[in-house]
Amino acid sequence: MPDVDGRILDEAAHWLARSGASDFSQAEQLALTHWRKQSARHEQVWSCAQQLRSRMSSVPGGIGMQVLTRPRTPHNRRTVLRALAFAIATPALGVFTYRYVPWQGWTADFSTAKGEQRLARLTDGSQVLLNTDTAFDARFDGHNRLVRQYKGEILVKTAHDMPESAPPFLVQTNNGQLRALGTEFIVRQHPHFTELSVLKGAVEIVPALTSQRLVVHEAQRTKFDARQIGDCVPLPVMSDAWTRGTLYADNMRLQAFLDEIARYRKGILRCDDAVADLRVFGVYQLQDTDRLLDLLTHILPVRVRRRTDYWVNVTRA
Repeated sequence: MPDVDGRILDEAAHWLARSGASDFSQAEQLALTHWRKQSARHEQVWSCAQQLRSRMSSVPGGIGMQVLTRPRTPHNRRTVLRALAFAIATPALGVFTYRYVPWQGWTADFSTAKGEQRLARLTDGSQVLLNTDTAFDARFDGHNRLVRQYKGEILVKTAHDMPESAPPFLVQTNNGQLRALGTEFIVRQHPHFTELSVLKGAVEIVPALTSQRLVVHEAQRTKFDARQIGDCVPLPVMSDAWTRGTLYADNMRLQAFLDEIARYRKGILRCDDAVADLRVFGVYQLQDTDRLLDLLTHILPVRVRRRTDYWVNVTRA
């Protein structure tokens, strides 16, 4: 299958989980049908998802789709999902194999669900704060200090007073590698690029498919993919607002604002083109996204239409 937009994959993964749930409603079935009809690519991805369900249904012991909603039991859950992820890694299901982000998220050493944040303390004394819907593995031994970030956003605070013999602290993303130079920094994994924001110290970027290198210094931000690094720009105000559970908007397009909110809630959040260019200002709490959406109706000429709890459209009032 050609490259598929990460958002379509995320939405397909959501519908795959919901359609197998015991409380899947008729309204959700209609919303799923509407989602499939949006484009040929949506239907193509759903076809792959159905193949995935078929593969899962043959797993013994009632694992199947139930694993998507089973409460976390760290050892058993990771063992089952890791085995299952490798078991379905066939070319026919390429976009849903172990390379696909949801599997990596479900089997990673550290992960968060949508709307969740978590502080991870690594064995060398470094700390990593995981934002919503984030996952990474950590490999720390005498030869490595490596964080493999699969998705989401992390704030890294590297340990102080490390011996000179200690290996460098590295963060590997889908686009390349970051080497910490005694620092505090944020890494956000987008579908097609990685964004780096350096709060303290400096970080060296090495893209995966080029010999180009760049050191990004304190109060700078840049983006890179596997082949090139973008220009460094001054770090925007309140770049770390999410670490305090807030979203900062300064003349932000409503579409971009809702895209950010969507990271913190389950289901699908859409914005009509007629209101996408409206501007949003202020600092907003992310703990209750439903309340935040209702607040929008008081500050902008918009209406929030809820087909289901998992399908929300923002339209002109």
